Amino acid sequence: MSRRQEKSAILALLQNSSLEVIYDNLGSYPEHRLINLLFSALCHPVEKIKWHAVCAFGWLVPKIAEIKDLEAARIVMRRFLWSLNDESAGIGWGAPEAMAEIMCHSSVLRSEYLHMLVSYMREDGEALFEDGNYLELPMLQRGLLWGIGRLCQEHRQEMVAQQIGLDLRSYLNSGDVPVVALAIWCLGLLGMAISREERERLSQYNGKIRLFINYEIRQISVTELVRKLPLT
Repeated sequence: MSRRQEKSAILALLQNSSLEVIYDNLGSYPEHRLINLLFSALCHPVEKIKWHAVCAFGWLVPKIAEIKDLEAARIVMRRFLWSLNDESAGIGWGAPEAMAEIMCHSSVLRSEYLHMLVSYMREDGEALFEDGNYLELPMLQRGLLWGIGRLCQEHRQEMVAQQIGLDLRSYLNSGDVPVVALAIWCLGLLGMAISREERERLSQYNGKIRLFINYEIRQISVTELVRKLPLT
């Protein structure tokens, strides 16, 4: 099978199959070629393909780290970091999401790279592991906040220990509604409270966002997310 045929086959698999079927079939491809194809799928305009690629990274890279070659898994994580670097000439679409999904399923990679994901919410600082790499593009912020939320779902206490409450609250003033909604989602997962005045302000956001949650794409209103936050 040529590389073009492999790419077409994997894209079709990501678009038309359940995650269980995807995982069963991906094991038949050479890992190094599969990783490259999944990187390209993260930028795909079809939403389902992108999210299934994120999940596939979360299935594949932890397996490489724990069973085969930890350094090879680290190389994948460094590729994500490089794609988010200003000097890379790339944009890093899908990188925060895939990094987060990988770390959800790998304790060793989480211990090494979680502080880097958190740093993308922060401006430059002096404390150890708190030098910021703040992402300014709202589209990247959406991916970052989804990744933070995903880790809050799976490893809440570890995320509480990261002391990200103030970082998340800063996004509540964003001009991008999905960014605001994702920050609210993250705060809710951490059980963080807001004031009654904040709830009233945030409840004024109209419309819904598309959120990949519990392995499916859902439409959720900002008001629905706000109502889940406790009040101070």
